[in-house]
Amino acid sequence: MAVRNGAPAQSEKHPTHAPSTTVTRAATSLRSPRLRSFLLYLTFAGPGLIAASAGNDAGGVVTYASAGAQFGYRTLFFMVVVTVFYVVVQEMVARLSVFTGKGLAALIREEFSLRLTAFAILAFAIANLGLMVTEFGGIATAFSLWGVSRYLCVPIAAVVIWALVLFGSYRYAERIFLLMTLVFVSYPIAAVLGHPDWHQVAVDTLWPHFLFTSGFLLLGVALIGTTITPYIQLYEAGAVVDKGVRVADYRYQRVDAVGGAVISDVVSMTIIIATAAAIGGTGALTSAAQAAHALEPVAGQAAETLFGIGLLGASALAAAVVPLSTSYAVAEVIGAERSVSSSFRRAPLFLGVFTFQIVVGAAVVLVPGNLVTLIVNTQVLEGVITPITLAFILVLANRRSLLGRAANGPVARWLGVITVVSVGAFAAFLVLQTVLGWFGVSL
Repeated sequence: MAVRNGAPAQSEKHPTHAPSTTVTRAATSLRSPRLRSFLLYLTFAGPGLIAASAGNDAGGVVTYASAGAQFGYRTLFFMVVVTVFYVVVQEMVARLSVFTGKGLAALIREEFSLRLTAFAILAFAIANLGLMVTEFGGIATAFSLWGVSRYLCVPIAAVVIWALVLFGSYRYAERIFLLMTLVFVSYPIAAVLGHPDWHQVAVDTLWPHFLFTSGFLLLGVALIGTTITPYIQLYEAGAVVDKGVRVADYRYQRVDAVGGAVISDVVSMTIIIATAAAIGGTGALTSAAQAAHALEPVAGQAAETLFGIGLLGASALAAAVVPLSTSYAVAEVIGAERSVSSSFRRAPLFLGVFTFQIVVGAAVVLVPGNLVTLIVNTQVLEGVITPITLAFILVLANRRSLLGRAANGPVARWLGVITVVSVGAFAAFLVLQTVLGWFGVSL
């Protein structure tokens, strides 16, 4: 059995970065059980919250804003359902990484055939490279709202993100990432400034108001795809191992995973609410800048600025998380050293893959031209590999030979099956819609 009593299994050179013993001892000495539990949670908060927040990146902002612009508040109940799926997936990933001490890619390599592993990791790496273009495009878009050229802001952002990972420890990088998640409070504020119809918001959140049209269904696919993406799961698993979370502390990591998923989707829903209040029913958006500019006539300059700050923070966070998820996956499959705390000399593959993605993503954004085709094709590939990745996660979490008593029970198993089948069905529709579109056929 792969479960160990104590710290999860680590590679020989893989460092353990357990939470500060000073903070933990101080927390355990407090008399209030609730306050003690909260402080202990803070020492473990990180991988789940960071991974889930990174999902609200530039592509996510465009998708959520477009949902509000096209269908008003109608997609809010759908997002509640997506959140349930998201929680199920994030919790399984946290449990797998804590109880085995291994990242998701390493588990796939060990439990499945080499061909399946190679296919999954290659598709994942290619899709992530495309996503890097989107993230740096989001950084450029945010700065363009304030009149800053992309030829200035993108290179600076690329160097800062690269240096943060290469010259810092995991604990240092995690703290910076956690600070970056604070920018997401700008979206709820922007939603309030937009003066939405809160009664309608509540009704559409608690009761389904679906439209049985291809446009609504296609947007539903996009909402799932931009919320539950493979890089989030691979980053979370790799970061939990990098942090060195022990089996005894799993309950706190579980709260981090579940809480991160819920918080990030609440933020996503406020983006829908903000744009629905401002321009609901006007049609799809093609960029995050459109959503930001649309808020100004209704909510004022402050809302537009807040939207831009949120876009910048989300894109910068994802620009660090996406390449790190690829680095974790590639290094895990090869069996190489993998830690943000390692130097380039100790982890050349891990940090080399990270550097390559940063350089390519920033460089492509600086090339004049339309990046829409690349982004669309990247989303199609994400649509293909998302259910594949989720199927791997479900099979691994069901295996008692791997997790022992920590394996999925009957309820978790059925929730996982429903999640994988539902996401797979929506993803299949997206791929079919896209392929038929290449031949001029629409559903």
